[in-house]
Amino acid sequence: MGARPAVTLKALAAELGLNPSTVSRVLNDPKGLGSKWAAPDTTERIFALAEERGYRKNPYAASLRTAKSHMIGVVVPRLQDYVLATMYEGIDEAASEHGYFTVVSNSLDDPTAHRAKAEKLLDRRADGLIFGDALFEDPFLDELAERGVAFTLVSRRSPGHRSVTCDDYAGGRMVAEHLVASGRRTFGLIAGNPRASTSIDRCAGFLDALAGHGLGVDPERVVPGGFDAPAGSVAAARILAVGPLPEAVFAVNDFAAIGALGVFAREGVTVPEDMALVGFNDTPLAGSVGLTTVRSPMHSIGRQGFEMLMDVLDGRDVESVRLPPELVVRTSA
Repeated sequence: MGARPAVTLKALAAELGLNPSTVSRVLNDPKGLGSKWAAPDTTERIFALAEERGYRKNPYAASLRTAKSHMIGVVVPRLQDYVLATMYEGIDEAASEHGYFTVVSNSLDDPTAHRAKAEKLLDRRADGLIFGDALFEDPFLDELAERGVAFTLVSRRSPGHRSVTCDDYAGGRMVAEHLVASGRRTFGLIAGNPRASTSIDRCAGFLDALAGHGLGVDPERVVPGGFDAPAGSVAAARILAVGPLPEAVFAVNDFAAIGALGVFAREGVTVPEDMALVGFNDTPLAGSVGLTTVRSPMHSIGRQGFEMLMDVLDGRDVESVRLPPELVVRTSA
C-alpha cells in the first residue's frame, strides 16, 4: 500500500469552507493560536482538522514567501576528519538553536569541487555558507563576496574574509618554545598543505620562534604534503632520509604526526628518547598515543562560525576571530 498523498492547505480550506489565506495565517501563527485572524471556534476547528489530516507545512513554499530557507550549507574537506567533524558538530548545534538546519558536503580539498559544492548548495537556496576548506588565496571566495553571498570561514582563514580559527601562529610558537626549553636544537617540520592557512600560520609561528633563539630548520627537513596519516608517513620518511636525525619534529596536524610515529617506530627511532614529536589539534587519538600537541578549540570554532554567519545575515559588521590554543604536554616531547 502506497503512502497517502500530502494534505494541502487548499484541501484543508475547502473542507472547512474557509478562505485558504485565513487557514494559512492561523496555522502560521501558532503562538497566538491564530486568534487575530479568525474567531476562537474557527481557529480551534482549523488546528483540529490540520492535526486529524496530518497536515505539514511545505518548507519550500514557506521559503518562497519569506525569501529564507533557514538552511545553511557547509563545505569541508572531509567530514571523516575528526577536526572538521567536531567543528561541524558546533555548527549544527548552534544552527538548531537558531531554528536552522545544515547540509554538509565534502570537497576533498579540491578547488573545483569546492566551487561546485558551494554552487549546488546555493542553487538549493541556502541562506548562507560556511567553509571549512578555504584556501589561503581563494579567488572563488572573492567572487562570492562580489555576488553578495553571505558566508564565513572556519578552521582556515583567507585574507579579506570573515573567519573563526584557532590562533595557529601562536600555537606554532608554543611548540617551538617548548622544544627549545627542553634542550632541542635541530628540527624537522611536517608542514601540511602549503595552500591552507593552518599550515602557513603554524609553520610561520614555529619558524619565527626558533629564529628568536638563533635557530632554524634545514629546508630539506621542511616537508609539505597533506594533513592525514599517509602524508605524515611520507614526510617522516623524507626527514629520516636527509640524516642525521633531528632532535625534534613538529607536525602541523595530529594525524600527520601519528603517521610519522609509525615510520619512526618501524625504523627503530624511539620517541622521545631519540627524537621528540609534537602534533596539533589534540584529537582523542593523540591522547591515546601520548602525543604532545596543541589543543585547538574545535567545537567553539564551529559554534562561533555559525553565530558569525547569523550576524552577517543580519547585516552586522563583524571581524574575524582567532581563538587561543593550549599546549598539551605528554610523553612524546
